[in-house]
Amino acid sequence: MKIFDTPVKLAEGVETGKDQLVLLSGPCAVESYDLCMEVATTMADICRRLNIAYVFKASFDKANRTSASSFRGVGMDNALQTLARIRKDVGVPVITDVHESVQISEVAEVVDVLQIPAFLCRQTDLLLAAGESGKAINIKKGQFMAPEDMQYAVAKVKETGNQNVLLCERGTTFGYHNLVVDMRALPVMRQYAPVIFDVTHSVQQPGGMGGISGGQRQFASYLARAAAAVGVDGFFIETHPMPEKALSDGPNMIPLHQMEHFLQMLLNIWQSSKDFKNF
Repeated sequence: MKIFDTPVKLAEGVETGKDQLVLLSGPCAVESYDLCMEVATTMADICRRLNIAYVFKASFDKANRTSASSFRGVGMDNALQTLARIRKDVGVPVITDVHESVQISEVAEVVDVLQIPAFLCRQTDLLLAAGESGKAINIKKGQFMAPEDMQYAVAKVKETGNQNVLLCERGTTFGYHNLVVDMRALPVMRQYAPVIFDVTHSVQQPGGMGGISGGQRQFASYLARAAAAVGVDGFFIETHPMPEKALSDGPNMIPLHQMEHFLQMLLNIWQSSKDFKNF
């Protein structure tokens, strides 16, 4: 099976590639500047020590929460101002989700990478508008999508002339508040674009706590190690200093103080996996 091996530029000096692991990591949502600053500075230092390319992640709006009463964010203007400050103050690239085409021009002024949420990965207008922004695009595989069908999402973005596209695996749903990761999806999608494995949303339990999503953090390291062994170009990991107090997705986030050990574990496996050839 042929693996896509053309580097994709995420930001100035940050590319995917066979010898460079990329990490997209931060809190689920922009809760405050102080929280984002704590996470971004901690993660930037860890990734510098481990030689992992780092992109700070936080959603400016959680538009697909289970309940209408759940926390969505601090408002678009405040959240984008926070992301812009993190990008400048910490000196790291930034990624956030976009949900509607009309958001893209404003968001693209602030961030380096636009993320297409899994539920929206087939939305042609959104993909085209994102591609036309000129920013790198991370498309999450829909929980309802066959991995081979993600080639069409990639093609939509590339029709705009934008070649900087990533795919992100976050599991498949069969209902009943659960997600299942088929590791075969990783090499399948790596035929079309570099692949990021979403560690924390793969153990999410959508709507599993009666109107809010649950999660099984205890399984995150198992899936992450498997993905590192199979071969990926990077990881997406949400983290928080106190996940139990996070305003969204706390049950599946990795505590910030555990992240260096977690990443070192993945890096060791990822580096070893490159010594093996596929049949």
